[in-house]
Order: sequence, then C-alpha cells, then structure tokens
Amino acid sequence: MARRNLGRKFGWLWAAYAVSAYGSGLGFGAVPLIAVLALHASPGQVSALAAVGPAVGALLALPLGPWVEFRRKRPVMVGTDLARFAAMLSVPLAYLLGILSFVQLLVVTAAVAAAKIAFGAASGAYLKRVVRPGDLLVANARFESTNWSSIAVGPPLGGAAVGLFGPVASIAADAASYLLSALGIAAIRDREERPVGARPARVTGLLDGWRFLWAHPGLRALYANNLLVSGLIMATEPLLAVLLLRDLGFAPWEYGLAFAAPCLGGLLGSRLAPRVVARFGRSRVIRVVGTLRAIWLIGLAFVQPGVAGLVTVIAVELAIIVSMSLYMPVLATYRLEELPPERVARTLSAWSIGSGLAIAVFSALGGVLAELTGPRIAIAVAGGLILLTPLLLPRARTLEDQSRPVCLSAR
Repeated sequence: MARRNLGRKFGWLWAAYAVSAYGSGLGFGAVPLIAVLALHASPGQVSALAAVGPAVGALLALPLGPWVEFRRKRPVMVGTDLARFAAMLSVPLAYLLGILSFVQLLVVTAAVAAAKIAFGAASGAYLKRVVRPGDLLVANARFESTNWSSIAVGPPLGGAAVGLFGPVASIAADAASYLLSALGIAAIRDREERPVGARPARVTGLLDGWRFLWAHPGLRALYANNLLVSGLIMATEPLLAVLLLRDLGFAPWEYGLAFAAPCLGGLLGSRLAPRVVARFGRSRVIRVVGTLRAIWLIGLAFVQPGVAGLVTVIAVELAIIVSMSLYMPVLATYRLEELPPERVARTLSAWSIGSGLAIAVFSALGGVLAELTGPRIAIAVAGGLILLTPLLLPRARTLEDQSRPVCLSAR
C-alpha cells in the first residue's frame, strides 16, 4: 500500500507540499525565537503572538470557506502560497532595515494563518478529486510522513542558520519554500472545472461547515476532541520556548534538536498507519491512539537543565509525535470519506478555523497563567487538562456506522 502509485497529479501535489513542509521545518518555532532573541519579548508577549495571530487569521478566513468551495482549487492554492511568501519575506526585510516590530510579527502570523486555512480547504477538496477513495489513507499517510520528516530535518538546520546568519535566516528560507510550492502546484496540468451548484446566502453560508460537523455524530465528537487536544498542545509551545531558552539556558540549536529528533518517530507512525488500520480497524485505532496522544504532555512540566532536561523533552515529544502521526492520517481520511464533494472546502475551513481559535484561546490563557505562576506551572496545567480529552472520543459504533443519510439532511 505504501508504495502504490497515486498518479502524476498527486506526485506534483506531494512534491509541492514537501517543499513547503521542509521550508516550514526550517522556520519551525522561528517567530517565537525571533520575539525572544531579537525583540526580548516576555512570556506574555510570546503567548500573545501565538494567540492573537491565529485568532485574527481565523476570523479573516471565516468567509473564505464558502468562497473556496465554488472556485477552482489549484488557483486558490497558488494564490495563498504567494500570499504567505510575501508575508514571511517581509520579516527578514524589516529586520535588515531595522524596523522589525512586535506588531509586524502579529500581522504576519495572522496573514499566514488565514492563508493556511484557505490553502488547507482547497487542497483537501483537490486531494479528494485526484485520488481514488481507496487510496486516501495512503495519500494522507504520505503527507503526514513528509510533515514529520521535514520537522526532523528542518529545526536543526534552522537553528544552525540562525547561529550563522542571524535570527531571521530560517524565516527567509520558509518564505522561499512557499514560492517554490506555488510553482509546483502551477505545474500541474489539470483541466479543473469551475464548481457549479447553488451557493449559500452570504451570512448563513458562513456557518455551513459547522452545521455539517454538528449533524454528523462521528465528526462532531472528533472535532470537539481535536479542538481541545490541539489547543492544549500548541499552547505549551511558546511556554516551552521561554522555559528552555530563557529560564533553563538552552542554546538555540538545543531547542531545535529537542523538537527535531523526536520527529523521526513521526515517520514510523505515519508509515504504519495503513497497516495498523488494516489489522485493527479504523475505530479501534482512533479510540486507542487518540487516547495515547493525550497522556504524555504533562511530562514537559518536569524538564530540568542540562542533558537530563534535553532527554526529557525528546522522550516526551517522541511519545506525542508517534501517537499523533499514527492518528492524524486516519482522522483525515475518515473526515474526507464522510464529506460530500460539494461540502469539503466549507467543512475543512470550519474545522481549521475552530482549531485556530482554540489554539488562540488556550495560548492566551496559558500566557496569562505563565505571567502569574511561571511557564512550568502553566505547562503542568495544560498537561493535566489534556488527560480529560479522551472522554470526548466517539464510540466505536458511531465510527463504524455510515451515517451519511443523517449528514446529508443537514443541507
């Protein structure tokens, strides 16, 4: 299954994704790193950066789901890649000119977040068009594998680039990757027809994606679970950056290594996903692995200085990443299989907007708590809360039932 040929169109799409993913790997954690090292941001400011950007980006992306639904998907992907290229490139340019500010970082993160949501909605709909239904899990596993391999390679190289060329070098590489991704997607020769059908009213159509998610028992439960898990995990990222870089005195290359080395586990989980599903079934994988991914985060609250602390971070991140990389392709495939073609973009957009807002809310709350108590206690609170999230996972019977007639009644 892992070696199956999925066609030339998917090959170009995968290549473009790989270029962008490796660029993002180089720039992984670069914005909070610049905020800490170049602008001397406080824990509250770093958390605000992680919160305000995704929140504003999600609000900006709110009307994009219905808009993307009725547009050709390739031009949307190219346009959003170019928008991210321009936004990211403005950071090194401003830094070189001596005018980089915290406000600009907020604007850039918001623009990138909005473009990412629109790109994800368009690429999900396009993937369902160019890949056979039986190959969706293989395709999603390849994307997931590429994502984790890029994070494994990117942060150490990004940290080295920061050490050699300054704090904005990795962001410049990330910007260039979006340009190359746009060129790769533009190279796909595909006579994509303009979607047809009745378009929803402007105001009510903004909520179509959420209405569909709410009407689908399996997706509703998985969505609620994902909001909490992603929000709590991502809320710890800026707090961990402050804890490691400022409080514990880790070097930038150690910070990059702490996140890069565990990502090799992502290769293992994503490559095993099709085989594990074939052996144990989709519902069992979602419930068991969905539970496993929630139990490790609290370990980050016990990080200490030196080698022992670095090993602790790597071990905890490895456990989280192996679980996540096995879980996410299965979730993404189930989601695409359950979505009617005419509702993919709106629903994926709603999913991403909700995730962005959840990350923003939890990051803001984490920043406030860190200002009052310190980043270590804030991380411990997030690790304790995430232990409750498996209670939201759907029952096996819900995942096995094909509730499509109920879903379609939500139109």
